[in-house]
Amino acid sequence: MMMSHETPVPAPSVKWRLNGAKLFWLLRKSPLTLVGGAIMVLMLALMLLSPWIVPYDPNALDLTARLLAPSAAHWFGTDEVGRDLFSRVLVGSQQSIAAGLAVVVIAGGIGSLLGCLSGILGGRGDAIIMRIMDVMLSIPSLVLTMALAAALGPSLSNAMLAIAIVRIPFYVRLARGQTLIVRQFTYVQAARTFGASRWHLISWHILRNALPPLIVQASLDIGSAILMAATLGFIGLGAQQPTAEWGAMVAVGRNYVLDQWWYCAFPGAAILITAVGFNLFGDGIRDLLDPKSGGKQ
Repeated sequence: MMMSHETPVPAPSVKWRLNGAKLFWLLRKSPLTLVGGAIMVLMLALMLLSPWIVPYDPNALDLTARLLAPSAAHWFGTDEVGRDLFSRVLVGSQQSIAAGLAVVVIAGGIGSLLGCLSGILGGRGDAIIMRIMDVMLSIPSLVLTMALAAALGPSLSNAMLAIAIVRIPFYVRLARGQTLIVRQFTYVQAARTFGASRWHLISWHILRNALPPLIVQASLDIGSAILMAATLGFIGLGAQQPTAEWGAMVAVGRNYVLDQWWYCAFPGAAILITAVGFNLFGDGIRDLLDPKSGGKQ
């Protein structure tokens, strides 16, 4: 009897599921990962709950309260037009953190599929895709991101798209490398012999085995994407006023940094803490999913 090409084949030999013993090891041996995870959960909670917990309207102007120092009434002080900085930092988490997550989703999704397709195609198709990626990687990431953001126009959505485009080659190369390894496995060769389509091979076999390094890359990229979005906001190519975004707030606050230090300090601290938290958590995910780590830092 002929086997249908949609018939599932045995489970992949590459095992990457989180098990209780290794998770326990992580919690006991890697306190920095716990710190990063706690920061990440806190920041995500603030991002989701900020519309309901802000004490003031983040865009409400009050010229009589401009540039007030931190106090019981305004925990982070006020800006040059009297807006409460604590409220704006909280609401700004929606822009900055969401931008980082969106960049990873876009770049990771497109790059992973493109890399798997490149590895499956081989030959001329593979060469064309990888030469395009090589050209993109030959240009410094910040320069290329700024050029794309300037060409698309200054806005947070365009900044997110520019950052995602620049990050795609990293996922393509990673996914392609995994594909070249996995496509040699016996069960993948058997599936091809029975007429499995390229999409079936990618979705059912290859992408599943490529997930561990891709997840690690994504977890480490979130912090970098947040920093990049803040950088574009700082130089005027990201979020525009009156949008509460951390990089844009630091850009305006630098004009008052000598006398009103709080204007730059608090949104800058939010960028730093968030990026560090996601990076520490990403390091822990790498230790969990890397079969070569052997339970060592």
